[in-house]
Amino acid sequence: MRNLWKSGKWTRRPCAGRGPSEKKCRGKSPRGPGLRRDDEQGFTLVELMVVIVIIGLLATVVIINVLPATDKAAATKAKADVATLEQGVEMYRLNKLRYPSAAEGLRAVTAEGYVKRLPKDPWGNDYRYAAPGRDGRAFDIYSYGADGREGGEGQDADIGNWDS
Repeated sequence: MRNLWKSGKWTRRPCAGRGPSEKKCRGKSPRGPGLRRDDEQGFTLVELMVVIVIIGLLATVVIINVLPATDKAAATKAKADVATLEQGVEMYRLNKLRYPSAAEGLRAVTAEGYVKRLPKDPWGNDYRYAAPGRDGRAFDIYSYGADGREGGEGQDADIGNWDS
């Protein structure tokens, strides 16, 4: 049997002097018994590259849409924590008939059991307490935001009980 390479495929040429029904002639190729190029299955390099590019584009779209959501979630968590701590301070005032002093801070609220533990803000910093607060409020509970410094905009903006 002689195999020829024609137009990208291995083709079989009938065995010289033998009929096509001879068992010796069937399925032989230089790649092993029964394996011929046109019978192989797999992906070409171009097909793999197209799939990789598509996956990369999809990953980019997902990342662009997910990252802002995590920023919003951090700000929402900080606002929820401030509201919880504010309720604890109000309960302290109802029982003690005064707000915790600036020296006592938020530790007084946890010591009395109004809040189980003092949470950290989403950026890993402690929440701050000021008594008296700004603009005539009795107290302020706040976080300095992602940068950990007073002021800022966007993710770095301060979040406090004055927002509610």
